[in-house]
Amino acid sequence: MTKATERTPLVYIVAGEASGDVLAAGLMKSLKKMTGGRVRFAGVGGDRMTAEGLTSLFPMSEMAVMGVFEVLPHIPNLLRRIGQTVDNIVELQPDVLLTVDSKAFNLRVQKRLYARRAAGQIASFPLVHMVAPTVWAWRPGRAKTISKFLDELLVLFPFEPSYFQEHGLKTTFVGHPASEQPIGDGARLRARTRIPPKAPVLGVFPGSRRGEVRRLLPSFGETVRRLAPRYKDLRVLIPTVSGVADMIRDGVEDWPVQPVILEDADDKYDAFAAMNAALAASGTVTLELALAGVPTVVGYKVNPLSVPIGRMLVNMDAVVLANWILKRPVQPFFMQHNCTPDSLTVAVARMFDDTRARADCSRAADELRAVLGTGEIAPSDQAALAVAKAAKLELVD
Repeated sequence: MTKATERTPLVYIVAGEASGDVLAAGLMKSLKKMTGGRVRFAGVGGDRMTAEGLTSLFPMSEMAVMGVFEVLPHIPNLLRRIGQTVDNIVELQPDVLLTVDSKAFNLRVQKRLYARRAAGQIASFPLVHMVAPTVWAWRPGRAKTISKFLDELLVLFPFEPSYFQEHGLKTTFVGHPASEQPIGDGARLRARTRIPPKAPVLGVFPGSRRGEVRRLLPSFGETVRRLAPRYKDLRVLIPTVSGVADMIRDGVEDWPVQPVILEDADDKYDAFAAMNAALAASGTVTLELALAGVPTVVGYKVNPLSVPIGRMLVNMDAVVLANWILKRPVQPFFMQHNCTPDSLTVAVARMFDDTRARADCSRAADELRAVLGTGEIAPSDQAALAVAKAAKLELVD
């Protein structure tokens, strides 16, 4: 591969939430290794991307909004940030633009840049997006729409390429990084946090967005309140991210079991290994928990005004990824008015007590790894190779 030698190639990356930050950081680390460090980064990201060398254009947390009516108050600022991002990309003229998930924001950025490129207003550089819109879960017509303004799509699930390739979009299955997640050391984390070896441990994951935490933490807290008398010496772990850690600390002050709150991403897999069961907001973490074999109950709530629109657009069977991929309810899911402390308490207690449910979770972990992996090359490396090829980066041996 050849590249102009007068400057170090620039990869512009935009991620808008915690899961995208992790995906992008893994790709950045792989790109640095593949190029012998001869690569620069610019864009928008969080703590993980910052650790790999990115200075974010603005705080990533401004983009982490979900739900039709939740978004409305933020539209002026989101539109301003979209414009700012597009202008910054045009100014820097990167060798490739990679946007990661956060479709409401990132695909608008891509569409504006495509229009400028088509009009001859900017130089041509590849427009790549990672994490496909879940057209298999909602609005299948979006596959055709986005195929008109992207050069390449990197997808995490093996069943996704066919949805986009039929519309002429180059689509590359890179695998899901969670399939490579390490097995944590639960005993080490229990010892460090002074949790007795045999004490029952519940993991609580109220979300990585402030709106999610606001809606779910009270119900999750009441569930813990009801479980505490049933399970002697119950302990609670809450792995979280810096953007919502303050909200969580405030929200758990009156819980009967004071949780151990973990902000360091390096603690996450040890925490998984220390848990007997988990209660989680719908999202990427539910797939990570499934891959770790943690018996998990999933809950979710959105603004009530968003519910009718969501039910028209979303395939609810596909909301919990492990259930959708394996075509069976490995993780019980409770949405909106069904997401009550009564329902959650019964479901979590079953995960603690039912050996058959726990065994199914263990089998599911093996099945998911087989489906989501790509073989000998790690997903982060697969994605980095695709980006390097698009940008014509020179790779070291």
